[in-house]
Amino acid sequence: MRWSSVGLSVIDIVWTFLALCFLVAFCIHKISLNTPRRFQSCRFHALFQDLIRYGKTKQNLKRDDWMLVFDVPKRWFWHFYAISVGWNGLLLVLYLNFIYRDQSYPSWLTGILDILTGVPGTNSQVPQLSTILVQLLLCIHSLRRLLECLFVSVFSDGAMHLVQYVFGLGYYVVLGLTALCSDRTGTGAGTLISQLDWSHVAGLVVFIAASLLQHQSMVLLARLRTGKSGTVETLAHKVPQGGWFELVSCPHYFAELLIYVSLSLVFRGLSLTWWLVVLYVLFNQALAAQLCHDLYISKYKSYPKHRRAFIPFVL
Repeated sequence: MRWSSVGLSVIDIVWTFLALCFLVAFCIHKISLNTPRRFQSCRFHALFQDLIRYGKTKQNLKRDDWMLVFDVPKRWFWHFYAISVGWNGLLLVLYLNFIYRDQSYPSWLTGILDILTGVPGTNSQVPQLSTILVQLLLCIHSLRRLLECLFVSVFSDGAMHLVQYVFGLGYYVVLGLTALCSDRTGTGAGTLISQLDWSHVAGLVVFIAASLLQHQSMVLLARLRTGKSGTVETLAHKVPQGGWFELVSCPHYFAELLIYVSLSLVFRGLSLTWWLVVLYVLFNQALAAQLCHDLYISKYKSYPKHRRAFIPFVL
C-alpha cells in the first residue's frame, strides 16, 4: 500500500504528518510571542497552549474551568514507558521467532503491518541485526526511563492534557511497529555476526553516550528538589545547574534526539521511515524545550543568556 508517485508508505505519511504538525506548532508558538495581548487572550490561543504545554510550562496558563476537566497528572508519564517495555518486548520476541523458528507473525500483526507498509517486497536493505538491535535498544531505553520516573524523578502536581496522555500511549505502540516496518521480510544475508559493521558500533556508542547524558540530566533535575539524604524537600521549580544545563535549558530533550539518531545509525541509515521518526522527535522536543526555555527566561531575571533551549550553540 504505497503511494507510487512519491514512494511513501502509510507509516511514512503518519510520521511526516506528525513532524509537520509539531513544526507548525513550534512556528505558531514563536510567532505568538510577538502578537498583541488581545490575540493571546482569545479562546483559540488558550486551547492551543493547553494542548502543547505540560508540567511546569502549563501551571501559569490562564484557562477556563472546562479545560481543567481534561487534566491528568504529569507523573503518569511512567505509563508510557511501562507500555513501551511490554509492547516492544513482545514485538522483539515475535520477530526472533519469525527469523529463527520460521514462525509467522500473528494474523493481527500481519494485518497491521500490511496496512502500514503494503505488501512487502522480496528483499530488505535493512539487516536483521539492525532490527533486533533497534527493538532491544527501544526496550532498554524505555526500561531506563520507567525506572527514572519511578525512582529518580520528583514530580510536582503538574498536569498534562488528556489528549497528550492518549497520544503518548499510542506513540510507543506505533514506534515499535515502525521498527518492524523497516524490515518486513526478515530476510537477512549471512549470520548476525557477519552483518555487524561500523554503523552498528557507532549507533551503540551514540546510544550509550546519549543515555548517560539523559540520565545525568534527570538526576540533576531531581536534586533540585531533594536534600543530601535524598528526601524530597520542595516541589518548587528552580534553575537547573551543572552538566549540560550550562549549555542548554533542556539537555534531556537533546539527549532524546540523539538516542533516536543513534537508532537510525543502527539501521545503517537505510530506513527512510526511521529518519522521519527522527524528524518528528526533532520538532517535538524542540517545541517542549522552547517552552521550558521561555519559562526560565521570564521567571528568572538572572537566567544565563548564553544558554540555548535545546541544541548547544544552535537552538
